[in-house]
Amino acid sequence: MKLSHSSTVSAPAERVWSVVMNVPTAARCVPGVAAVDPLGPDKYKGSLLVQIGPVRLVLDGEIVIVSRDDGTHKAAFRADAKDTRLGGTVRATIDVALKDVASGCEMRIDGDVQIAGRIGEFGQPVIQRKSDQLLAQFAQCLGRTATG
Repeated sequence: MKLSHSSTVSAPAERVWSVVMNVPTAARCVPGVAAVDPLGPDKYKGSLLVQIGPVRLVLDGEIVIVSRDDGTHKAAFRADAKDTRLGGTVRATIDVALKDVASGCEMRIDGDVQIAGRIGEFGQPVIQRKSDQLLAQFAQCLGRTATG
């Protein structure tokens, strides 16, 4: 499943970039993230609690910074997680790009997400709506964090 989201963040790209690339700090802007801890250079483990419809998932996994370009404010991440209670896995590659605009910066997030097991039964439209909601809240928090 392909995901794409674009938001305007009310802070300059350079400041938002410094927050995004500090994964534990950026993770605090994702609604439902319980904890993110370093495992090594550019590798982190974490937990995400998310409710999709009437079902609550606890996704435990790892996120890795695959590439980053500080000059162009572009990065690629890989995330692998599983929910042991419901049964299912999520594997995603996520590209983040920032560019300055008059009102702050534009953040574009493109993802390729593979969902296996019972989690996939929710269907693409439901998962798309939930991801758009989470990413919009993430962008608002990034703006507050970068300017605060």
